[in-house]
Amino acid sequence: MQIITNFIQNFAKKYASKTMQNSLYNSLKIDISDQNIEKIPDPAKNYMLYMHVPFCHTFCPYCSFHKYAYDKDACKAYFSALRTEMRRTKEAGYDFKTLYVGGGTTLIDENELLRTLELAKSLFNIEEISCESDPNHIDPASLARFRGLIDRLSVGVQSFDDEILRKAARYEKFGSGEVLREKLSKAVGVLPILSLDLIFNFPFQTKENLLHDIAMAKSVNPEQITMYPLMKSPLMRDQIARNLGISSVDNEEEFYKIICDEFSSWHKNNSWAFARESSNIADEYVGANHEYLGIGSGAFSFLEGRLLINAFNLSDYSARIKEGKSTVIATCDFSDSERAKYIFLTELFNGEIDMAKFQSANGINLRKELGREISLLRLSNAIRVEGGKITTTQFGKYLCVILMKEFYTGMDKVRATFKDDAKIKHAKHIAIMEEEVQNAQQIA
Repeated sequence: MQIITNFIQNFAKKYASKTMQNSLYNSLKIDISDQNIEKIPDPAKNYMLYMHVPFCHTFCPYCSFHKYAYDKDACKAYFSALRTEMRRTKEAGYDFKTLYVGGGTTLIDENELLRTLELAKSLFNIEEISCESDPNHIDPASLARFRGLIDRLSVGVQSFDDEILRKAARYEKFGSGEVLREKLSKAVGVLPILSLDLIFNFPFQTKENLLHDIAMAKSVNPEQITMYPLMKSPLMRDQIARNLGISSVDNEEEFYKIICDEFSSWHKNNSWAFARESSNIADEYVGANHEYLGIGSGAFSFLEGRLLINAFNLSDYSARIKEGKSTVIATCDFSDSERAKYIFLTELFNGEIDMAKFQSANGINLRKELGREISLLRLSNAIRVEGGKITTTQFGKYLCVILMKEFYTGMDKVRATFKDDAKIKHAKHIAIMEEEVQNAQQIA
């Protein structure tokens, strides 16, 4: 019986990965626009505000996010433009209860960030703010300035292992594992929630390395810990291989089981995030917010089943702000079916779907629209369907890790494409996944 279960689950893992790839292949058809595309709110909907800060002092080899090398003057000018875009968003009729600030290094200029968060609070009915940072920007005295503003601070630690830190070009920048633990321990309690972000399944990582990372993270006593699988997007794959190496063995699923065992007494915010206590503050904003508006260079918005992409080039973004133009340079429309699949994934990733609420909110019949997927999930023991709710099993949580990893890899491909200014200026339509296939054929 176990042999049959293993066979079905192995098939489910391959099917899930391939299905997400096919979905992205069919859906990521980007239209480059020279029109002034406005973002219009629906008064009946709740939106989250995403704000992007694209500056870092140094770049990690596995990070594919949109970023620039830090320059004080450029950063100051950028924040000014960001606040202007925020005011225009208010004038357009939007309101938000949640703000997520991502980067880059969001706390890279504390004064500018402080002014910007204070403006956000004055413009909108914001109840919670999540912000990302790195270990060099968590001095307790500095963080204290953000009391009443930042509710959840997520710190990119990645690992406490000195060898991993050296290969990932983080040892010299942030210090050893012991130095990191000391910095983080001092930051605990300054803001309501401190969350540590770690990565697992580095090419040379052992079970002992992983257990050491988890033990060190727990010893800091943070409110939340997130364990991300290493995501080898096409944009960063070569850099990862050069800096971190290549492994012939993939320990991802085994390591994930270890992680779940080690955090069995913690509350699961989603498939890869764990909290000491249940929290309403989402770790992964796409999982908790089906509609979100992005401001800033390279920010994405997802509104009415449409992906809107802001200008990536800093000069282009700033010029659009000065000229009073929309910051959107490209769009991608998703079919009702693809939108339903996307929302189904994000809610499943969080661990539970209320079927009646899902159907009412999305205007679909779940069994009719996603019957095949639900049947396979049940057959592989990935979900349970009881009392009108779909909940994930241990295997189902890992399946969601696979799916979400594929989804984020697709978004990385979008970022990689929009970093090519020449291509964006001369193209009208871009099939993101087809671009990768063509590039791979040229290399071969």
